[in-house]
Amino acid sequence: MGEAVAPGPAPRSPDRERRPSRGAIATWLAAADPHPNTVHAAWAQQGLALIPLGRRFDAIRVPAERVHAAVGGAEPEAVAVFLADRLDGPVIRDVRSAFGPYYVLVATDAAWHGAEERLSTNTLLGVPRLSHPLATLTRWVVSPSAPGDLCDPVHLAALLTAADPLRTVGP
Repeated sequence: MGEAVAPGPAPRSPDRERRPSRGAIATWLAAADPHPNTVHAAWAQQGLALIPLGRRFDAIRVPAERVHAAVGGAEPEAVAVFLADRLDGPVIRDVRSAFGPYYVLVATDAAWHGAEERLSTNTLLGVPRLSHPLATLTRWVVSPSAPGDLCDPVHLAALLTAADPLRTVGP
């Protein structure tokens, strides 16, 4: 009889090895501020940091009713899955009320021709910490998957165009 050999560690998936750490993503987000250490300190103390837009990314503010019309409901997990699939990039939500808007993060040079307001230079956005946020005012609906990961406004425009007929047909 052979000697029993303890199994070794399971092989790591290639995707897992290539996936950037939350630290790398947080560093990229914080670098949107001229003083990134201030951002890291705010995340540590409050779970939320005000980050200036227009340097690394902009945000398109989308009313909750438009997003919920596109999704066909407001259940947070369903909305998160839907937006992750359709927008393929980071989205933040103001959760102070059921009507709190969604903030779709886009590149500063990305074209946007929709009716929703684009927030950029001279605007601060409340950006929650990536893991275990302390703040309850904002939440990641879809977290960035890598440094520089942003939504394509073309996908957002398509999503909102599909939402318009759904919104007008309602009860």
